[in-house]
Amino acid sequence: MQINAERLWARLAALAEITDKAEPWTRRSFTPRFLEGRAWLEKEFAAAGLAVSRDAGGNLVGHLPGREAARVPIVLGSHSDTVPAGGRFDGTLGVLAGLEVAQSLQEQGIVLDHPLEVIDFLAEEPSDFGLSCIGSRAVAGALTQDMLAMTRPDGMTLAEGLAYVGGRPDALAEAARPRGAIAAYLEVHIEQGRVLESEGRDIGIVTDIVGIRRERIVVSGRADHAGATPMNLRHDALVGAARIIDAAHRKAFAGGTDDKPMVATVGYLVNQPNAANAVPGRVEMILEVRSGDELAVSAFTQELLAAAAPALAELGVSATSSLISHVPPTPCAEPIRTAIVRAADGLGLNHRAMPSGAGHDGMFVSRVGPIGMIFVPCRDGRSHAPEEWIEPEQAATGARALAAAVLELDRALAR
Repeated sequence: MQINAERLWARLAALAEITDKAEPWTRRSFTPRFLEGRAWLEKEFAAAGLAVSRDAGGNLVGHLPGREAARVPIVLGSHSDTVPAGGRFDGTLGVLAGLEVAQSLQEQGIVLDHPLEVIDFLAEEPSDFGLSCIGSRAVAGALTQDMLAMTRPDGMTLAEGLAYVGGRPDALAEAARPRGAIAAYLEVHIEQGRVLESEGRDIGIVTDIVGIRRERIVVSGRADHAGATPMNLRHDALVGAARIIDAAHRKAFAGGTDDKPMVATVGYLVNQPNAANAVPGRVEMILEVRSGDELAVSAFTQELLAAAAPALAELGVSATSSLISHVPPTPCAEPIRTAIVRAADGLGLNHRAMPSGAGHDGMFVSRVGPIGMIFVPCRDGRSHAPEEWIEPEQAATGARALAAAVLELDRALAR
């Protein structure tokens, strides 16, 4: 089976151009620019011969019938939203490689036994509501009423955001799929690291996706005048936050193992009153911890704050935490990994097994059916940055491996 490498690259370039012109390459979920990208994708899905729909969870779905309509589908996809200045390939490669496979199947007269779906999942990246993987959560039946009540800074609720992008928050049960409703889920993604490039590999075959836990930590002190308050009488919440951040860095650095490394990040922080002449009285931050070790991820924040308590007491500040989200480590299914290996060997691709340190929609899709992922190298491992880049041939290699894996799985699962 052949894929059209030029068409795939042209689509990647065209979707990348739908961006916030002041901050390339940005297409944030729940924004007019995101809807512009979705409208373009919908036309491309239809032009490729797919039956197009949008489910209640705000996911864009393209459907291609199989020879046996009663079979559950093989699903390909990823997401089209980005982080700010987030790059041109994270997410979009998975959607457009899936679309290229579906279109190439039709053009070459290949009919699978299984139906095939290509899905652009809504808001895989952390949204302004504080939640990620919104569309795939809906598919897994894991988008709760509490989540729908989350608000972004302008006061819009997630329920209102879903309606804005064409979802139906009052009918989410229609988007949820029961376990076994997907025969297999496959996604092509840039590695977002340097292993494949440094080793000269064509693709990586993902073994598992790390667990991700996000907690909101609030450090409470007292706001005072910065000039009139002596150092020994201050209750500086920002100094307390700095102690916690440093301790989190050290704890993650010392934790983890070679096969299950650990990372911890505070990438979001709000300081109040945030004035040059005021002692900070309150700091809100989000701590994210990732590892394949579920117990270590779950216990990290509680252990961190317990260890930091004496230092915070010295400063006269306190800290509390509340859970935002927690997704346990997700293994990729052995039969799908085997199919990808066979596909890669048949294409003569140099490959290796590797974990994913980044989160993906597959974490939630795995609750519905078995998942697998294919990584392609990206330049210098850069991602979530304007410098994110892959070469056209690397995109094509990922799509060829995906197509071959789909054919392998279709035959294996039809037995």
